[in-house]
Amino acid sequence: MKSRIPVVLLACGSFNPITNMHLRLFEVARDHLHQTAVPELKLLCGADILKTFQTPNLWKDEHIQEIVEKFGLVCVGRAGHDLKGYISDSPILQRCQHNILLVREPVQNDISSTYIRRALGHGQSVKYLLPDTVIAYIKDHNLYSTGSSCKGNSAQNSEGEAS
Repeated sequence: MKSRIPVVLLACGSFNPITNMHLRLFEVARDHLHQTAVPELKLLCGADILKTFQTPNLWKDEHIQEIVEKFGLVCVGRAGHDLKGYISDSPILQRCQHNILLVREPVQNDISSTYIRRALGHGQSVKYLLPDTVIAYIKDHNLYSTGSSCKGNSAQNSEGEAS
């Protein structure tokens, strides 16, 4: 392995609640950059955030362009997402694809915050899906439970995928 270089990764997303796989994004991206890149500031995102670049009125084109041109993206793949397709469907991302690093997560999963909120709302265990401190915080603040006002409002199918 090449000598380690300083890396700054900035991430966006709801992280609601933060899962071990959210934290894993940073590890996978850091390892990839330590092996392949020079020190830089990059926006770290999962496939679901890259897909939101196509959502009308969510991102301004000039913001996407500035982020990708000036800083670049490190995008960690996720089951069920076509990263190359998202890039090819966007003229801005196509033009700047040289500044987008696609990183494969070796441990594929389809766990999402939506799935976590639903499981908690049904009283199911989320042990090993979330850091213990996050589970304790959720329990201490009665979040996402049946009687809670913060259950999350995304509908899901039985496989835990947002619909």
